Order: sequence, then structure tokens, then C-alpha cells
Amino acid sequence: MRSRDQILANLETIYRESYDRARETADERRMADLDCAFVRDQLSMEVLLDIRDLFMVTPAAPKPGTSALERLEAIRRLTKMR
Repeated sequence: MRSRDQILANLETIYRESYDRARETADERRMADLDCAFVRDQLSMEVLLDIRDLFMVTPAAPKPGTSALERLEAIRRLTKMR
């Protein structure tokens, strides 16, 4: 599994290449759009990575037959505590 840093670095690389192309053509509007899109996508990716990390935490001996809905409910309870 790829690390958080590697995933976020890949995201930045993709946007950086597009941003550099827009800068070469002096496309100010595209550059601004890419800035906003990068921040939005970075935040979304961090949320998804946080969810991935929550699923990787092994609860103390989960009961056999615990459904996915029960696990999601447990995650919901954990996130409300913050």
C-alpha cells in the first residue's frame, strides 16, 4: 500500500505539470482553476486517507459476524468524539 506522503506527492506532481503548462502559455485563468482544484482534491484525498487509516486500525477482537454497517457506525461514533 502506498504511503500518505507518496499519494499526496503524486497528486501534487500531476497538478504541477498542468500548472507549468498553463504558466508557459500565460493562461492566468487556467492557473487559478488549477490552484483551486488542487486544494479541493488535496483535501478530499486527505479525508479518504484518514478513512483508510481508520479501517486499518484493528479494534480489540471484533465480534464474529460484525457487519460492515456496524463497523461504519463505530467509525461514526469515533469521529463524533473529536
